[in-house]
Amino acid sequence: MRFREFGRTGLTVSEIGYGAWGLGQGAWVGADDDSGVRALHRAIDLGVTFIDTARAYDRSERVVGHALKELPGGGDSVHVATKVGPKVPVSLASSGLHPDKVFPGSHLRESLETSLRELGRDHVDLLQLHTWEDEWTGRGDWLETADALKQEGKIRAFGISVKDHQPENVLTVLRTGVLDTVQVIYNVFEQAPADALLPACEEHGVGVIGRVVLDEGALTGSVRTGVTFPEGDWRNWYFRDDRPAQVEKRVDALIADLGIGAEELPSAALRFALAGQAVSTVIVGMRSLGNVERNAAIADAPPLTDRELAVLARHRWPKNFYS
Repeated sequence: MRFREFGRTGLTVSEIGYGAWGLGQGAWVGADDDSGVRALHRAIDLGVTFIDTARAYDRSERVVGHALKELPGGGDSVHVATKVGPKVPVSLASSGLHPDKVFPGSHLRESLETSLRELGRDHVDLLQLHTWEDEWTGRGDWLETADALKQEGKIRAFGISVKDHQPENVLTVLRTGVLDTVQVIYNVFEQAPADALLPACEEHGVGVIGRVVLDEGALTGSVRTGVTFPEGDWRNWYFRDDRPAQVEKRVDALIADLGIGAEELPSAALRFALAGQAVSTVIVGMRSLGNVERNAAIADAPPLTDRELAVLARHRWPKNFYS
């Protein structure tokens, strides 16, 4: 496993991080506590040192806490990030709400205390807001609370997880210098963060967490016409109607353009995201031992060549399946 500096936080994190949404046993069907713990333990064995979870991920924090408790030292060498969800619902569109309604300081503190109990830890390395609207910059008491939580030793760094496919919707607050990290969708199809956000993060020393780097499975080559998912799994909605056929066409063209086998696609997709300016780590959902080992194996793969990056740049696809 290779490691990178996490912006100006002073932390060093593994290039491949563990995205723990799927461990929650809510939106992603098929997981259980025992299999989740085994997968997380295997990832840590292979060098993963960064785990990203959230209060909104059902049982995820509890499973992560259980897995870390079983490790020597309680998993102190592993960096854990979690997120505070909004106190009131916030849509992808601009809400018009005041941040005191969405992220009052008291809500940040209460959410973190719950997360710490679930995780079985006295601090987290990173606390993130689970949504953001740039018009909230300079308003509300969320920043004062985040600073207080740092002073108290309950968090080491503070960041924002950007709204889906809205990488520009954090630039104002980022440029004020109050953020340590930003989490954003970044993959072969969703390349918009490279336009302005990633350069801004590099300029201001802000660590970048790339999420959805395999596009919920689309960039593994497994989403094709006729694909099925377990009943109740959220991917039935994400890949609804003719979307699998759209993905299949795009993926087949990408593989042909690169001149690789389908089995090589996940590695290419992960290395593309890691080539992004200022990217510190990419978080990948890995519920099976096979997926953990496949994704961790990119530590042995060379970076993509300039030619390969140029080929992948042509496959930008400005879609939004979350809408």
